[in-house]
Amino acid sequence: MTMPDSVVPVRSELDASQGPVVVEFGTNWCGYCKVAQPLIREMIVQTPGVRHVRVEDGKSKRLGRSYQVKLWPTLIFLKNGREQARCVRPETRQALEAALERIL
Repeated sequence: MTMPDSVVPVRSELDASQGPVVVEFGTNWCGYCKVAQPLIREMIVQTPGVRHVRVEDGKSKRLGRSYQVKLWPTLIFLKNGREQARCVRPETRQALEAALERIL
């Protein structure tokens, strides 16, 4: 199981990343984020080798703004630093699986 990164990277690091990366933007107090957590955790556990970067987002947080994140949770699916898909407030396993397929 890949644990979320505890250090928030800068955009240039994500742009230069190799392989599959899921960047999750949200907050600990967001109701939508709390509801989506079991689904997101399940997806990450079932896909070893995918780097999971969890980013505490908010006003004046540059990384979220650089990806034009407007709602939480937003998951950005990167392959070799390029966005291939995104899920905003995912409600189904199918939505996450479809996005994940695009980076595997």
